[in-house]
Amino acid sequence: MSQIHTYDVIIIGGGGAGLMAALYASQSAKTAVISKLYPIRSHTGAAQGGIGAALGNYEEDHWEWHAYDTVKGSDYLGDQDAIEFMCEQAIQSVYDLEHFGLPFSRTTEGRIAQRPFGGHTNNITGKPVRRSCYAADRTGHMILQTLFQQCVKNETVFFNEYHVMDLLIENGVTAGVVAIELSTGEIHIFRSKAVIFATGGHGRIWDITSNAYAYTGDGAAVLLRKGLPIEDMEFFQFHPTGILKLGILITEAVRGEGGVLINGKGERFMEKYAPNIKDLASRDVVSRAIYLEIKAGNGIDGKNYVYLDSRPDVINKFAAADGKTRPDGSPYLVTAKEITDKIPDITDFCRTYLGVDPVVDPMPVQPTAHYAMGGIPTNMYGEVIKDVNGTTVPGLYAAGECACVSVHGANRLGTNSLVDLVVFGKHAGIKAAEYANHNELQPLPNDADQFTNIQIQNLKNGSGKEKASHISSEMKKMMFDLVGVFRTEEGLTQAVQELKILRQRFLDVRVSDTNAVFNMELLSTWELGNMLDLALITAESALARKESRGAHAREDYAKRDDSNWMKHTMAWLEKDKVRLEYKPVVVTRFEPKERKY
Repeated sequence: MSQIHTYDVIIIGGGGAGLMAALYASQSAKTAVISKLYPIRSHTGAAQGGIGAALGNYEEDHWEWHAYDTVKGSDYLGDQDAIEFMCEQAIQSVYDLEHFGLPFSRTTEGRIAQRPFGGHTNNITGKPVRRSCYAADRTGHMILQTLFQQCVKNETVFFNEYHVMDLLIENGVTAGVVAIELSTGEIHIFRSKAVIFATGGHGRIWDITSNAYAYTGDGAAVLLRKGLPIEDMEFFQFHPTGILKLGILITEAVRGEGGVLINGKGERFMEKYAPNIKDLASRDVVSRAIYLEIKAGNGIDGKNYVYLDSRPDVINKFAAADGKTRPDGSPYLVTAKEITDKIPDITDFCRTYLGVDPVVDPMPVQPTAHYAMGGIPTNMYGEVIKDVNGTTVPGLYAAGECACVSVHGANRLGTNSLVDLVVFGKHAGIKAAEYANHNELQPLPNDADQFTNIQIQNLKNGSGKEKASHISSEMKKMMFDLVGVFRTEEGLTQAVQELKILRQRFLDVRVSDTNAVFNMELLSTWELGNMLDLALITAESALARKESRGAHAREDYAKRDDSNWMKHTMAWLEKDKVRLEYKPVVVTRFEPKERKY
């Protein structure tokens, strides 16, 4: 018999969204966090450049400007009521983090320091505005550490290195989850009145990605198997500046501090694609610009990468050409020490992995799969939605990258991932605790762990004709080639067909490790099954959307089509078939128009 644990609120995932939810839920409800990693190893720690909030510490700024930039960045697919809520709440959320003890970088007056970031503008002049609040280039890491310490202080219970494999729903109401304990291989049942999924993204379905190995879409896949939909999966952001071949991220903060993109001809090419904001255009625009330069033969030495140049003399030259100044109006001149002090981790990454020093050498970069705009559909309070009418599942919540509110729409604005985590993590935690305090536990069936055991046995009893590693490699390469920065009808059709074959072949995989203790082969194989399911929905959703919008760029449908596609995709996985339905985008004050940078 599986061990049974009982809590008011269970949170799956110990990253920024999960910890923020735990911090607020635990104030009024008995709360536990289940994480397959030790919490401070979560992928939020990889977020480098900052968290956006219109504090106006250097210059005029307003949350309404932040909201407009977010809507514009989303290519008008973001739900504007949720965006306005997030951007207004962002200001207090940053001050809350400061009060929790987060060591932000500071201005000379002691205020929270802010830097420019891609797509963030003064809405009157169109020029970049300093909106990104940062702690050097370790902002996400500092958020994780700060929130974890606050949760420990608040006596939140942690079940670290437990892998959730099933959601329990009884009588249409959330009843808990089932997890496997990594250190023993034992199954545990967690009863609860409310469950919050904060399991992160699914970028590991692509070959070159900035995402951690743990980012395998577990939460979304678990809900799919319970008959629930996921939303807008065709929109996955490719960050323009990943380290060549490795995909490790070079933060947008490098360009915020003045770094420029250079092609094989030695040209600053972003002037062609975004004449006003240049290298600080939104990520989808910059990624496509790099791709087009490479396609035109303008990669470095004709190869598939360009340079990101942060050498002080280069930064100073282009800053002078752009008329860029410091906050006090003096000329924008930087030294090697200033660059190194502001991006210490990036400097270390480049020296370690590339053998180049960013203040001496240009950095070779290429687009890398970075962030999921799509995921588990929720409203702005984290409540999970089960249909196009917005019907919620009682007691079920999601927050962070695994969720789709939708505030990011077709393309996420830089810094808004951390805003998303703290704002919607907080409100999911508050809402889940309120629900738990007004409702009773659902009864559990005697076979609550049955489906989890079936999944495990299926992985142990396959024919063994196929290797998980082979299927994984084929999926990732095919997704990068056919469902990457640019897409076509022919390529997407091929991807759908190949993914269906790969999912069939996956049934013949057999785990060779028979040990119960830390059987990582078993769990990584289960994760591969999750990625295959999400990859199929991504390809099917992209094939159906016959337009280009944000991160979804079709070479055969090059223009945005607001008449037919100003709507969100809702996808259900029904055995080997994907069923698609659509719901309208919420528009409040910003009518769709052409994006100009």
